[in-house]
Amino acid sequence: MPTYTAKILEIDLSSGNIAAAELDEDTVRRFIGGSGLAAKLFLDRVSPDVDPLSPENVLFFMAGPLAGTGLPGSSRFTMSCKSPLTGIWGEGTGGGNFAPALKRAGYDGIAVRGASDRPVMIAIEDDKAEIRDASTLWGKDVYETIDLLAGGAQGKKKPKILCIGPAGENLVKFAAIANGKDAFAARTGGGTVMGAKKLKAISVVGTGKVEGAFPDELKALRKETTKKVSENIIAQSLGAMGTIMALDVSGPLGDIPTKNYSLGDPGEMAVKVGGGVMTQRYLTRPEACEACPIGCKRVVKVDEGPYRVEEGPGPEYETATAFGPLLMNDNMPAVLKLSEKVNRYGVDSISCGAAIAYAMECFEKGLISTADLDGDSLRWGNVDDIFAMLDKIVFRKGLGDVLAEGTRAAAKKIGKHSEDFTCEVKGLDSPMHDGRALHGMGLAYAMSNRGACHLQHLDLALESNWCAYPEVGLNGGYVGMESEGKAEVVFKSENLGMLTNACVICQFNFLALSVTDLVDMMRFATGFDYDLDELVACGERIWMLKRGLNNLMGVTAADDRLPKRMMTPFKEGGAAGSIPDMEKMLKEYYAFRGLDAQGRPTKERLDALGLTRLAEKLY
Repeated sequence: MPTYTAKILEIDLSSGNIAAAELDEDTVRRFIGGSGLAAKLFLDRVSPDVDPLSPENVLFFMAGPLAGTGLPGSSRFTMSCKSPLTGIWGEGTGGGNFAPALKRAGYDGIAVRGASDRPVMIAIEDDKAEIRDASTLWGKDVYETIDLLAGGAQGKKKPKILCIGPAGENLVKFAAIANGKDAFAARTGGGTVMGAKKLKAISVVGTGKVEGAFPDELKALRKETTKKVSENIIAQSLGAMGTIMALDVSGPLGDIPTKNYSLGDPGEMAVKVGGGVMTQRYLTRPEACEACPIGCKRVVKVDEGPYRVEEGPGPEYETATAFGPLLMNDNMPAVLKLSEKVNRYGVDSISCGAAIAYAMECFEKGLISTADLDGDSLRWGNVDDIFAMLDKIVFRKGLGDVLAEGTRAAAKKIGKHSEDFTCEVKGLDSPMHDGRALHGMGLAYAMSNRGACHLQHLDLALESNWCAYPEVGLNGGYVGMESEGKAEVVFKSENLGMLTNACVICQFNFLALSVTDLVDMMRFATGFDYDLDELVACGERIWMLKRGLNNLMGVTAADDRLPKRMMTPFKEGGAAGSIPDMEKMLKEYYAFRGLDAQGRPTKERLDALGLTRLAEKLY
């Protein structure tokens, strides 16, 4: 298994012990890497009852078997742990350059347990690893931390860095983990777990080389797949305008969350904070992750006005929407400044924007008052109010301390039927796409193992007809506002989503490729003689493992639902009157997936997938 190092670096921050654990061939073949391998290691090593913020929770940072090969989109990493936000399986994925550096240092992943009594960082240089004091970094924001560490004297090569900002230090439940200044594993609160462990940063220098099992074939495949991505129209559009281009095109579909998911048409607001305006007025250049021919990242600058932004990373679609139409904000310079602050603070922009939108609706309807806001207001579209509440959340001041627990917890505390204003599944706030416009997406939100998510599957791209995968029966031509047939689409697209998060390959690159391409990547890189059926079965196995872990953490069929807000039809816009038929889709989906009436994987399906140990724990 040549591209595997077959080693996990295990670090105990309580004892200071550092050791490398060996991985066996059968485990990596069946669970691959990334969040798939992390879920298997979690099952074997961590109690599902663990308190997410206790020293016993293990935080996994995992590369995939393709990292360092130069294959398109292969530079991403995953973070996995029990989530402090949701209380169930948590994971996030980030781009950048950390994963290739980790592989070149000789590791497939890092497992961090325990907790330090003072701020520390982990420094890795090839086969040497040590825990260092980080007291001088504590209190620094993400950009300051990166600048200080990137200029450090850790070998001759600049280190690749993961770190947290003030949100993680203050245990905001949706704190993010930064990889450099422009890539974040943001969802489910991995940064919060780092903060609880007093782990400020991880730096890696890797000078080794990643060799594939079949170098000549891998080189030819790298050239072929890079060409496919470069010539793909969706990839070209992402390269030209970034992910924020969706704001310019999705409004008429009813797929841009507006005024806390209550309006079906953002009107001109979406265009005012969209890709066209950003590209024409504020873009300085695009950037790309390592080994990516797309270059969807934006570098922006605002020269004048109250929201000046020094040249640096610009917002993705999710951030621009969460701090734009979701809050009724059409001020593009303010959106760019808010994006910069979110990056510096190290906070999940989706959950943070959702928390502010929830509180705005509570304020509008009189459930909270200026007295609850220390004399301030929280008005739709008011930029000053948005900036003030962002600061209060990150530094846990006043109502911000309540919102920092997440919208589900905040609604329980505020009460007064305010849960009707939340838009979360299993505790994770919905991304900036709507199940009323894309019925399969609604089902995928309900069934995602980390809570509402658009990256645990390929449904968004399939329902948008950006791609098709006929090798596995996903032939395209889908209509978003239809529920018929979507259960099968979601089931199959989830299996592919598990593969992208285990092989750890960027889904934007995968849109231009085929499942056969991915099979060839894995064969030529690892040397395993995978065929299509075996690799897809790995995706199904990983999904079922994560579902079983969630069952052990308390998830049942009752949790597979959409929030009331997303089941309330719009009165206007392209998706007016449309709601997904969840009863029909869930019934069909359970049959495809092999779940019983309680929402557990059946013992027969688990045994067939080789998940015998999980079956023993569940039954």
